[in-house]
Amino acid sequence: MTVNLDAADVFALGPVAAVAAIRDALAGGLEPDSDVPRAVLPLAYGQGLLMPSEAGGWFGVKIATVSPGNPARGLQRINATYLLHDSETLTCAAILDGIALTALRTPAVSVAAGLDRLRALAAGSAAGLRLVVFGTGPQGEGHARMIRAHVPVADVTVVARSAGTSPLWANRRLVTGDAEVASRVRSADVVVTATSACEPVVDGNLVQDSALVLAVGSHEPSVRELDGALMGRATVVVESRQVALREAGDVVLAVREGLLQPASLVPMTDLLRSSCSPLADRPMVVKTSGMAWEDLVIAVAAYSQGGRRVHHGVSRDLPACSVAPPPPHDDSVTALAKAWASHG
Repeated sequence: MTVNLDAADVFALGPVAAVAAIRDALAGGLEPDSDVPRAVLPLAYGQGLLMPSEAGGWFGVKIATVSPGNPARGLQRINATYLLHDSETLTCAAILDGIALTALRTPAVSVAAGLDRLRALAAGSAAGLRLVVFGTGPQGEGHARMIRAHVPVADVTVVARSAGTSPLWANRRLVTGDAEVASRVRSADVVVTATSACEPVVDGNLVQDSALVLAVGSHEPSVRELDGALMGRATVVVESRQVALREAGDVVLAVREGLLQPASLVPMTDLLRSSCSPLADRPMVVKTSGMAWEDLVIAVAAYSQGGRRVHHGVSRDLPACSVAPPPPHDDSVTALAKAWASHG
């Protein structure tokens, strides 16, 4: 019988278990480069996206649609559904809320890649880490809360294009171009860019040598959030070299400018299989574009927990993507789940 997992079921996995699922899958042998490229289909009133992946005894596909006219209709601009199948029988085990799945897996991948740097930074800071987050949307919030679930955080500054009330998850809200933004970036342990900007939002010369930068907004070769100055002096971690060189504008444009060498890109698998250790005296940039295997890993993890709760008796071995039961959620995770669930 097919299980239906709504947004609450997906978010019930929690941030700690989500990060553990990504790290365990990669350490256990999952190969991101085995994914086929996502298919983008032009439609009469928008776009359709297909993201299939098979690993660890499972096959899944996310079907997403982008309808630019929907906000004017009071509807969500992006909609998505995830179909999870058993690889052996090819029967559909679960249908998951694709928006919630994307909202959870994106910061989970960033933190999974940057976790060792986060822990090292936290070990050297008695008061907790200082974050600067560019972008006030669900991914900005999601990254801030995902980081807070793993290390102590002392202060969060959110940078937005317009003035407004500071969100509950941040200590203050600054406007792009405000003089205080530069000083906050200079002192930040972690910088997150989760915007729809086409040009760099961070002056790379301001970023500390020890800082961690998590960049998720750009996934087109002509669009960037980070400048070549930062990319050229940082250790740049990516999900896949070939995907980054095809889709990540932050990477593509820095390479084109001669500031970044393709061979210097560090795949996440190298980090998690102990074949690479980024230098502590260089910024570490984690640049993600979003890949289908990430949805699959989180879908399997959510199904292994939520599926058993929703439909008793559903059980199966999860060799490559198994996760331990997550710890109890705190109020911040509950608040994030509600924010993600209501995101359009």
